[in-house]
Amino acid sequence: MHPTLNRRSWLRGALAAGAAATTGSWASLAMGGSASANDPRLVVVILRGGMDGLWTVPAIGDPDFADARGALAQYTSAPLPLSGPFALHPGFTKLHAAWGREELVVVHAAGLPYRDRSHFDAQNVLEGGGERPYQMASGWLGRGLAAAGQPGMALSTAVPLLMRGPKDVDTWAPSTLPDPSADLIARLSRVYANDPALANALMRAQSLRSDMPASSESIGMAGARPVGNLPAMTRKAAEFLLQPKGPQIVMLEQGGWDSHANLSNEKSIFQTNLQQLDESLGLLHEMLSAPDGKGLWRRTVVVVATEFGREVAINGTRGTDHGNGGAAFVLGGAVQGGKVLADWPGLAKKDRYEGRDLKITTDLRAVFKSVMADHLRIASRPLEKDVFPGTEGMKLPQLVRG
Repeated sequence: MHPTLNRRSWLRGALAAGAAATTGSWASLAMGGSASANDPRLVVVILRGGMDGLWTVPAIGDPDFADARGALAQYTSAPLPLSGPFALHPGFTKLHAAWGREELVVVHAAGLPYRDRSHFDAQNVLEGGGERPYQMASGWLGRGLAAAGQPGMALSTAVPLLMRGPKDVDTWAPSTLPDPSADLIARLSRVYANDPALANALMRAQSLRSDMPASSESIGMAGARPVGNLPAMTRKAAEFLLQPKGPQIVMLEQGGWDSHANLSNEKSIFQTNLQQLDESLGLLHEMLSAPDGKGLWRRTVVVVATEFGREVAINGTRGTDHGNGGAAFVLGGAVQGGKVLADWPGLAKKDRYEGRDLKITTDLRAVFKSVMADHLRIASRPLEKDVFPGTEGMKLPQLVRG
């Protein structure tokens, strides 16, 4: 059972963050400004554990698909058609609706320069934006925040590597701490009066709290049915994005995508994650395109990525082991969608990386870099020098509407 997420718990967490700023034991609050109503919005969702891209985006039209995947070529209902040989897992109904609105780009046979199948090292490369593990001490999104001069927020108890950089970042997470009294807030204000960093952090917490709509007292608003953690956190992320003084860029994360066993089991963690991801992406569209959303969805891009794909063949426990090439999603009202971005390598054993994995033909950094350039309008010099060093000359796909 997840704790109720409401205005009071956010303030409790924010005040705890401000109080812990001197020790760095929890989260930090940004000392930056706020996004304007007309600024673009970006949501980055990291799926930790290595999502099986061939299960979520099956290449059903590939002549080798059925033989290569074995029992994993069978679904309880028909996969949802995309273009070419590709389809979506039948559980991705809301994601498929984005395809129908031409607001979804599916990126397949995608991955990182890293090839050695370690979750920890691959996630480090995914978030750092370099070519090898621990090459970068900060994240490409954190460096992008600084280059764009815009505020960001991680819905996490601490700032993930992805958002670390020269600019401070807000964090938010559910809290079970007691409600702060007015007297406590007044005392903290006096204690922090001579410390600009802490005083600003407290002011940020109070400012963001005051902007939360009354209907968000509980995250289960009228008509809402959040299931598990990611939909609840996504709803909160949308509420922050809708605030006049809220962040421009938000990061979410979901663990549990490792699929060594029982991948097709309807009661598996993977299946639950897939349902929650689909619900969460639908929530973002619903909330940011609502009449009170001020057209925010039209200025929003959502990027969904994982650290690596899986081996093509099923293993002995009806799952798939760590691999390389996989799938990613780019969606939103600002996306030039209705297409699959894939230089498809094929699934025959001779066409696989090391005879095991879907080959990587699209560098995920090209996807991220394209969004940063065309959506956040980061100039080419800081993009090449600071955000994605070493990617000069990389061909970028067209993902955002002109």
